[in-house]
Amino acid sequence: MSLAEIQARIAMAEEKAGRDEGVVSLIAVSKVQPNERVAAVLDQGHRLFGENRVQEAAGKWPDFRASYADVNVHLIGPLQTNKIKQAFDLFEVIHSLDRPKLAKKLADEAQARGACPGLFIQVNTGEEPQKAGVLPVAADGFIAECLAMDLPVQGLMVIPPAEEEASLHFALLAKIAQRNGLVGLSMGMSGDFEKAIAFGATHVRVGSGVFGARDYS
Repeated sequence: MSLAEIQARIAMAEEKAGRDEGVVSLIAVSKVQPNERVAAVLDQGHRLFGENRVQEAAGKWPDFRASYADVNVHLIGPLQTNKIKQAFDLFEVIHSLDRPKLAKKLADEAQARGACPGLFIQVNTGEEPQKAGVLPVAADGFIAECLAMDLPVQGLMVIPPAEEEASLHFALLAKIAQRNGLVGLSMGMSGDFEKAIAFGATHVRVGSGVFGARDYS
């Protein structure tokens, strides 16, 4: 796979779903990828990237931003409350708002700075105990709570259970977003982003398809 191939598949999926070309944003997930691979994708003109960990992003993106000023970096992994200040400095958007305590701390920091990254609320549609995210039954209340704090909630995010049909989870996320007046849907990864686009994804998160397989050694 390559950046161009993934972009072509996104365009094809948009067309197949009867959606306008370019409505889906590709987040190139650069976690654990060596800097030379990231630089190669930047040199092809791509500017939207995703990181799972604040610390890894802190060691990578300030240097890249010096050369590529228009880059956008999104946090797609969990955010600990003690990393909020750092996250505000590093990311344009945070996709993993998942609990009241984090919402309150984000609101406090936003008030102190007069600015806040865009936010997606993570929904645990599979109700998996090991996974982050607000449960579907609590989603409406949590969304209302975040909006009442003036947090810039752009949409919802999901990571479906690996062993279940992803489409069911994409459909559920879209339904929750629609009834709460949210348009952003961060859903779909390397193996299922075309399905996610059919269900209205606005952001798909693709890593190995863009950069090649990760080496965790």
